[in-house]
Amino acid sequence: MASAAEQLASNLNFSAFSKAEELKKRIWFTLGALLVYRLGTYIPLPGINLGAYAQAFNHQAQGILGMFNMFAGGAVARMAIFALGIMPYISASIIVQLMTSVIPALEQLKKDGEQGRKVINQYTRYGTVLLATVQAYAIAVGLQGSQGIVTNPGPFFLFSTVITLVGGTMFLMWLGEQITARGIGNGISLIIFSGIVANLPQAISGTLELGRTGALSTPVILAIIILTIAVIGIIVFVERAQRRLLIQYPKRQVGNRMFQGDTSHLPLKLNTAGVIPPIFASSLLLLPATIAGFARNENLPGWATTILSSLGHGQPLYMASYAAMIVFFAFFYTALVFNPKDTADQLKKHSGFIPGIRPGERTAEYIDYVLTRITVLGAAYLVLICMLPEFLISWAGVPFYLGGTSLLIVVSVTLDTVAQIQGHLIAHQYEGLIKKSKLRGGKRNR
Repeated sequence: MASAAEQLASNLNFSAFSKAEELKKRIWFTLGALLVYRLGTYIPLPGINLGAYAQAFNHQAQGILGMFNMFAGGAVARMAIFALGIMPYISASIIVQLMTSVIPALEQLKKDGEQGRKVINQYTRYGTVLLATVQAYAIAVGLQGSQGIVTNPGPFFLFSTVITLVGGTMFLMWLGEQITARGIGNGISLIIFSGIVANLPQAISGTLELGRTGALSTPVILAIIILTIAVIGIIVFVERAQRRLLIQYPKRQVGNRMFQGDTSHLPLKLNTAGVIPPIFASSLLLLPATIAGFARNENLPGWATTILSSLGHGQPLYMASYAAMIVFFAFFYTALVFNPKDTADQLKKHSGFIPGIRPGERTAEYIDYVLTRITVLGAAYLVLICMLPEFLISWAGVPFYLGGTSLLIVVSVTLDTVAQIQGHLIAHQYEGLIKKSKLRGGKRNR
């Protein structure tokens, strides 16, 4: 069976793709859905003076608004109907995951299989509506409080803005679910991916313009290109790296025959937390600067101004805080999404065991020990990838757009999508082989 799978994988080519009609339909559906999303990022909210808003946004582009604008594909800079993006849904998902660890009823739902998962997804949707409403209202109040941005301020503007922004987020959530079900890849991840990639040409042109004007030398630009390729290679290697724990199952007797026990592996990813740690760390660090920007720096006390200046990009305090938060959230989120005790209980339930380790509590302790060690490597990897663009920005003033969190998302989503496409092609070729064998069998019977 393994050799057959390898042979099929080696035969994945354009001819196989051209015959996979179902896969082509899924890809076209995905592209069409992403095109709808991109069009929505250019439809501005009603009642906004875009010129005044653009001027105000430029003052906050280095704060948390700039990060949200990256994830929203430029919709925040244009104050479009998709300005909230899909971030409320991601935040609600994380909050629900946190609650499943502390609320027994939700923890039981998590163990109830498909039916429990549907209930948890429904709670996540309710949380998305709540978070989106709060954020949309805050945006509406902030826009109305800024001089000259809103053409007709008042209750109607607040109401229409909240409805439009919340509706945009809920539409994106629905669109992402449709891509997952009827398209290819994870819909939510692809929406974020398309938003980041959409701004890539502008970042490249900006870098080349710096080279043309002499702000960046040609060797520096070449070094950036080589470094980017190297970072992509590191991300691909680490994201696919696993620590596999050998799992054995005892021998079993069926009638008078004794069957050899099976063996399998428990895969532990080197970076179990994914991109959540840098997202959380960036949000928390940029939040004070954003609040200070809205509050006007001249109204702040001296100590607050000193702290804010120390938390600016390239400052030692910012670098140290960013790295420390990434490490903390890497361990915190890994502990949240992977429970060694539950895994050990499942192995014991199915009579599986790790050679040399007693089932039950000792197995849970061993899995936790191994997971902690590989999380150290995963956290160090995240710090390296995310701190690299900070050093480049501080040292050379390089607009290293695809760095840190954005580069992690782009590469991870690309790997997942390519893996799903390959899975569909392998399944299609298996179906073709089964049909051929049935036809041959039918001819022999005749």
